[in-house]
Amino acid sequence: MDHSQKTYIHLLRCPDRRGIVSTVSGYLFDNEASIVESSHYHDESTSVFYMRTVYRDEGGKMGSLDAWRAGFEPIAVQFDMDWELHDASVKPRVLIAVSKFGHCLQDLLHRWKAGLLNIDIPAIISNHDDMRSFVEWNGIPYHHLAVSRDSKAGQEGKIIDLVKDLDVDLVILARYMQILSPDLCAFLSGKCINIHHSFLPSFKGAKPYHQAHARGVKMIGATAHYVTTDLDEGPIIEQDAVKVSHMLSAEQLVNVGRDIECSVLARAVSWQSEHRIIMNGNKTVVFAPQR
Repeated sequence: MDHSQKTYIHLLRCPDRRGIVSTVSGYLFDNEASIVESSHYHDESTSVFYMRTVYRDEGGKMGSLDAWRAGFEPIAVQFDMDWELHDASVKPRVLIAVSKFGHCLQDLLHRWKAGLLNIDIPAIISNHDDMRSFVEWNGIPYHHLAVSRDSKAGQEGKIIDLVKDLDVDLVILARYMQILSPDLCAFLSGKCINIHHSFLPSFKGAKPYHQAHARGVKMIGATAHYVTTDLDEGPIIEQDAVKVSHMLSAEQLVNVGRDIECSVLARAVSWQSEHRIIMNGNKTVVFAPQR
Protein backbone atom coordinates (compact mmCIF):
# COMPACT_ATOMS: atom_id res chain seq x y z
CA MET A 1 0.00 0.00 0.00
CA ASP A 2 1.23 3.50 -0.82
CA HIS A 3 1.33 5.29 2.53
CA SER A 4 1.55 8.65 0.75
CA GLN A 5 -2.10 8.29 -0.32
CA LYS A 6 -4.41 10.67 1.51
CA THR A 7 -7.09 9.22 3.77
CA TYR A 8 -10.26 11.17 4.55
CA ILE A 9 -13.04 10.80 7.11
CA HIS A 10 -16.50 11.82 5.94
CA LEU A 11 -19.43 12.37 8.33
CA LEU A 12 -22.95 13.14 7.21
CA ARG A 13 -26.47 13.49 8.57
CA CYS A 14 -29.58 14.01 6.46
CA PRO A 15 -33.25 13.06 6.04
CA ASP A 16 -33.35 9.38 5.14
CA ARG A 17 -34.31 8.38 1.62
CA ARG A 18 -33.24 5.90 -1.00
CA GLY A 19 -29.98 6.38 -2.85
CA ILE A 20 -27.76 8.06 -0.25
CA VAL A 21 -25.22 5.25 0.14
CA SER A 22 -25.10 4.41 -3.54
CA THR A 23 -24.67 8.06 -4.53
CA VAL A 24 -21.82 8.62 -2.06
CA SER A 25 -20.17 5.34 -3.08
CA GLY A 26 -20.55 6.21 -6.73
CA TYR A 27 -18.95 9.59 -6.20
CA LEU A 28 -15.97 7.95 -4.52
CA PHE A 29 -15.67 5.34 -7.27
CA ASP A 30 -15.80 8.00 -10.00
CA ASN A 31 -12.99 9.88 -8.27
CA GLU A 32 -10.76 6.83 -7.80
CA ALA A 33 -11.19 6.58 -4.03
CA SER A 34 -11.27 3.32 -2.10
CA ILE A 35 -13.56 2.86 0.93
CA VAL A 36 -11.62 1.68 4.00
CA GLU A 37 -14.45 1.73 6.55
CA SER A 38 -18.15 2.59 6.39
CA SER A 39 -20.89 2.74 9.03
CA HIS A 40 -24.56 3.73 8.76
CA TYR A 41 -27.44 4.33 11.13
CA HIS A 42 -31.11 5.12 10.57
CA ASP A 43 -32.90 6.78 13.51
CA GLU A 44 -36.43 5.40 13.38
CA SER A 45 -37.79 8.13 15.68
CA THR A 46 -36.66 11.00 13.45
CA SER A 47 -36.13 9.36 10.03
CA VAL A 48 -32.65 10.82 9.97
CA PHE A 49 -29.77 8.92 8.36
CA TYR A 50 -26.20 9.00 9.70
CA MET A 51 -23.09 7.82 7.89
CA ARG A 52 -19.35 7.74 8.53
CA THR A 53 -17.04 6.79 5.68
CA VAL A 54 -13.27 6.48 5.69
CA TYR A 55 -11.73 6.43 2.22
CA ARG A 56 -8.34 6.58 0.57
CA ASP A 57 -7.54 8.71 -2.47
CA GLU A 58 -6.13 5.95 -4.67
CA GLY A 59 -5.68 7.84 -7.93
CA GLY A 60 -4.97 11.37 -6.75
CA LYS A 61 -7.71 12.60 -9.06
CA MET A 62 -9.16 15.16 -6.64
CA GLY A 63 -5.96 16.17 -4.87
CA SER A 64 -6.66 18.50 -1.98
CA LEU A 65 -9.19 18.39 0.85
CA ASP A 66 -10.82 21.55 -0.51
CA ALA A 67 -11.20 19.90 -3.91
CA TRP A 68 -12.95 16.90 -2.35
CA ARG A 69 -15.26 19.25 -0.44
CA ALA A 70 -16.10 21.25 -3.54
CA GLY A 71 -16.74 18.09 -5.55
CA PHE A 72 -19.11 16.67 -2.94
CA GLU A 73 -21.12 19.85 -2.36
CA PRO A 74 -23.73 19.18 -5.12
CA ILE A 75 -24.52 15.79 -3.53
CA ALA A 76 -24.84 17.41 -0.11
CA VAL A 77 -27.30 19.93 -1.52
CA GLN A 78 -29.25 17.20 -3.32
CA PHE A 79 -29.81 15.23 -0.10
CA ASP A 80 -29.99 18.21 2.29
CA MET A 81 -26.96 16.99 4.24
CA ASP A 82 -25.13 18.35 7.25
CA TRP A 83 -21.65 17.05 6.62
CA GLU A 84 -17.95 17.25 7.47
CA LEU A 85 -14.83 16.06 5.69
CA HIS A 86 -11.54 15.64 7.56
CA ASP A 87 -7.98 14.76 6.61
CA ALA A 88 -7.23 11.69 8.75
CA SER A 89 -3.54 12.64 9.01
CA VAL A 90 -4.33 15.88 10.84
CA LYS A 91 -4.32 15.43 14.61
CA PRO A 92 -6.89 17.49 16.55
CA ARG A 93 -5.34 20.07 18.87
CA VAL A 94 -6.53 19.43 22.43
CA LEU A 95 -6.49 21.70 25.46
CA ILE A 96 -6.84 19.81 28.75
CA ALA A 97 -8.22 21.45 31.91
CA VAL A 98 -7.57 19.91 35.33
CA SER A 99 -7.88 20.87 38.99
CA LYS A 100 -6.33 18.87 41.86
CA PHE A 101 -7.31 15.30 40.93
CA GLY A 102 -4.72 14.17 38.39
CA HIS A 103 -5.72 10.59 37.53
CA CYS A 104 -7.55 11.39 34.26
CA LEU A 105 -4.86 13.82 33.13
CA GLN A 106 -2.10 11.35 33.91
CA ASP A 107 -3.90 8.58 32.05
CA LEU A 108 -4.48 10.76 28.97
CA LEU A 109 -0.83 11.84 28.88
CA HIS A 110 0.35 8.24 29.22
CA ARG A 111 -1.83 7.19 26.29
CA TRP A 112 -0.72 10.23 24.29
CA LYS A 113 2.97 9.49 24.95
CA ALA A 114 2.41 5.85 23.94
CA GLY A 115 0.83 6.91 20.64
CA LEU A 116 -2.58 5.56 21.62
CA LEU A 117 -4.39 8.88 21.19
CA ASN A 118 -4.35 10.65 17.83
CA ILE A 119 -4.08 14.16 19.31
CA ASP A 120 -1.69 17.04 19.83
CA ILE A 121 -1.66 18.77 23.24
CA PRO A 122 -0.41 22.37 22.92
CA ALA A 123 -1.21 23.30 26.53
CA ILE A 124 -2.80 22.30 29.82
CA ILE A 125 -4.66 24.72 32.08
CA SER A 126 -5.57 24.50 35.74
CA ASN A 127 -7.10 26.60 38.47
CA HIS A 128 -4.45 25.13 40.79
CA ASP A 129 -0.69 24.63 40.52
CA ASP A 130 -0.62 21.00 41.75
CA MET A 131 -0.08 19.36 38.36
CA ARG A 132 2.57 21.74 37.05
CA SER A 133 5.67 19.59 37.64
CA PHE A 134 4.08 16.50 36.11
CA VAL A 135 2.84 18.38 33.04
CA GLU A 136 6.10 20.21 32.43
CA TRP A 137 8.01 16.93 32.88
CA ASN A 138 5.97 15.74 29.88
CA GLY A 139 7.12 18.79 27.91
CA ILE A 140 3.75 20.56 27.75
CA PRO A 141 3.18 24.24 28.64
CA TYR A 142 1.21 24.65 31.88
CA HIS A 143 -1.07 27.65 32.44
CA HIS A 144 -2.11 28.29 36.03
CA LEU A 145 -5.33 30.29 35.76
CA ALA A 146 -6.49 30.84 39.33
CA VAL A 147 -10.18 31.63 39.70
CA SER A 148 -12.46 33.13 42.30
CA ARG A 149 -16.04 34.33 42.22
CA ASP A 150 -14.87 37.85 41.38
CA SER A 151 -12.27 36.80 38.79
CA LYS A 152 -14.24 34.10 36.97
CA ALA A 153 -15.13 36.21 33.92
CA GLY A 154 -11.53 37.28 33.42
CA GLN A 155 -10.20 33.77 33.94
CA GLU A 156 -12.61 32.34 31.38
CA GLY A 157 -11.60 35.12 29.00
CA LYS A 158 -8.02 33.82 29.22
CA ILE A 159 -9.27 30.31 28.41
CA ILE A 160 -11.05 31.64 25.32
CA ASP A 161 -7.89 33.48 24.27
CA LEU A 162 -5.84 30.28 24.60
CA VAL A 163 -8.36 28.30 22.55
CA LYS A 164 -8.14 30.92 19.79
CA ASP A 165 -4.38 31.55 19.94
CA LEU A 166 -3.49 27.84 20.01
CA ASP A 167 -6.04 26.92 17.34
CA VAL A 168 -7.63 24.37 19.69
CA ASP A 169 -10.14 21.87 18.28
CA LEU A 170 -11.22 20.22 21.54
CA VAL A 171 -11.23 21.07 25.25
CA ILE A 172 -11.21 18.21 27.76
CA LEU A 173 -12.35 18.76 31.33
CA ALA A 174 -10.24 16.08 33.03
CA ARG A 175 -11.80 16.48 36.48
CA TYR A 176 -11.73 20.28 36.17
CA MET A 177 -13.81 21.20 39.19
CA GLN A 178 -15.30 24.44 37.94
CA ILE A 179 -18.73 25.09 36.45
CA LEU A 180 -18.34 26.84 33.11
CA SER A 181 -20.36 29.99 32.51
CA PRO A 182 -23.12 29.99 29.85
CA ASP A 183 -20.92 32.20 27.65
CA LEU A 184 -17.98 29.78 27.78
CA CYS A 185 -20.30 26.80 27.23
CA ALA A 186 -21.69 28.51 24.13
CA PHE A 187 -18.19 29.30 22.85
CA LEU A 188 -17.11 25.66 23.30
CA SER A 189 -20.37 24.13 22.03
CA GLY A 190 -19.73 20.72 20.47
CA LYS A 191 -16.02 20.78 21.26
CA CYS A 192 -15.79 20.36 25.03
CA ILE A 193 -15.92 16.96 26.75
CA ASN A 194 -16.38 16.44 30.48
CA ILE A 195 -15.92 13.31 32.57
CA HIS A 196 -18.52 12.97 35.30
CA HIS A 197 -17.75 10.81 38.28
CA SER A 198 -21.03 8.89 38.24
CA PHE A 199 -23.24 6.89 35.93
CA LEU A 200 -25.53 9.78 35.00
CA PRO A 201 -28.06 10.71 36.03
CA SER A 202 -27.42 10.05 39.73
CA PHE A 203 -25.56 11.28 42.80
CA LYS A 204 -24.86 14.81 41.64
CA GLY A 205 -22.95 17.34 43.67
CA ALA A 206 -20.19 16.82 46.20
CA LYS A 207 -18.72 13.44 47.15
CA PRO A 208 -20.76 11.23 44.81
CA TYR A 209 -18.95 8.04 45.88
CA HIS A 210 -19.74 8.77 49.50
CA GLN A 211 -23.40 9.32 48.54
CA ALA A 212 -23.30 6.01 46.68
CA HIS A 213 -21.74 4.26 49.65
CA ALA A 214 -24.40 5.64 51.98
CA ARG A 215 -27.08 4.25 49.64
CA GLY A 216 -25.41 0.84 49.42
CA VAL A 217 -25.12 0.84 45.63
CA LYS A 218 -24.12 -2.35 43.84
CA MET A 219 -22.81 -0.63 40.70
CA ILE A 220 -20.78 2.50 40.08
CA GLY A 221 -19.68 4.10 36.86
CA ALA A 222 -18.65 7.21 34.94
CA THR A 223 -20.03 9.28 32.08
CA ALA A 224 -18.27 11.27 29.36
CA HIS A 225 -20.48 13.90 27.78
CA TYR A 226 -20.40 17.15 25.86
CA VAL A 227 -20.59 20.28 27.99
CA THR A 228 -23.72 22.40 27.72
CA THR A 229 -25.31 25.14 29.79
CA ASP A 230 -27.40 22.43 31.52
CA LEU A 231 -25.03 21.17 34.20
CA ASP A 232 -24.08 17.51 33.62
CA GLU A 233 -26.95 17.13 31.15
CA GLY A 234 -25.06 17.34 27.85
CA PRO A 235 -25.20 14.68 25.11
CA ILE A 236 -23.63 11.47 26.42
CA ILE A 237 -20.69 10.02 24.49
CA GLU A 238 -19.66 7.03 26.58
CA GLN A 239 -20.51 5.36 29.88
CA ASP A 240 -19.29 2.36 31.81
CA ALA A 241 -20.07 0.73 35.13
CA VAL A 242 -18.82 -2.11 37.30
CA LYS A 243 -20.49 -4.14 40.04
CA VAL A 244 -19.24 -3.47 43.55
CA SER A 245 -19.63 -5.17 46.89
CA HIS A 246 -20.98 -3.94 50.20
CA MET A 247 -17.56 -4.83 51.58
CA LEU A 248 -15.88 -1.86 49.87
CA SER A 249 -15.36 1.33 51.81
CA ALA A 250 -16.14 4.77 50.37
CA GLU A 251 -12.42 5.29 49.72
CA GLN A 252 -12.19 1.97 47.87
CA LEU A 253 -15.18 3.01 45.75
CA VAL A 254 -13.29 6.18 44.88
CA ASN A 255 -10.36 4.13 43.60
CA VAL A 256 -12.60 1.86 41.54
CA GLY A 257 -14.43 4.88 40.18
CA ARG A 258 -11.24 6.64 39.16
CA ASP A 259 -10.21 3.68 37.01
CA ILE A 260 -13.57 3.82 35.23
CA GLU A 261 -13.33 7.59 34.75
CA CYS A 262 -9.95 7.20 33.06
CA SER A 263 -11.07 4.53 30.61
CA VAL A 264 -14.38 6.19 29.76
CA LEU A 265 -12.76 9.58 29.14
CA ALA A 266 -9.98 8.05 27.05
CA ARG A 267 -12.50 6.32 24.78
CA ALA A 268 -14.51 9.51 24.37
CA VAL A 269 -11.40 11.49 23.45
CA SER A 270 -10.24 8.78 21.05
CA TRP A 271 -13.61 8.64 19.29
CA GLN A 272 -13.77 12.42 19.04
CA SER A 273 -10.26 12.57 17.59
CA GLU A 274 -11.18 9.92 15.02
CA HIS A 275 -14.38 11.78 14.08
CA ARG A 276 -16.65 8.93 15.13
CA ILE A 277 -19.34 11.04 16.81
CA ILE A 278 -22.31 12.80 15.23
CA MET A 279 -24.73 14.91 17.26
CA ASN A 280 -28.33 13.73 17.30
CA GLY A 281 -30.23 16.43 19.18
CA ASN A 282 -29.51 15.86 22.87
CA LYS A 283 -28.01 12.46 22.05
CA THR A 284 -25.06 11.22 20.01
CA VAL A 285 -24.51 8.66 17.31
CA VAL A 286 -21.14 7.02 17.99
CA PHE A 287 -19.63 4.80 15.31
CA ALA A 288 -17.22 3.20 17.78
CA PRO A 289 -15.02 0.22 16.90
CA GLN A 290 -15.93 -3.09 18.47
CA ARG A 291 -14.30 -3.81 21.83
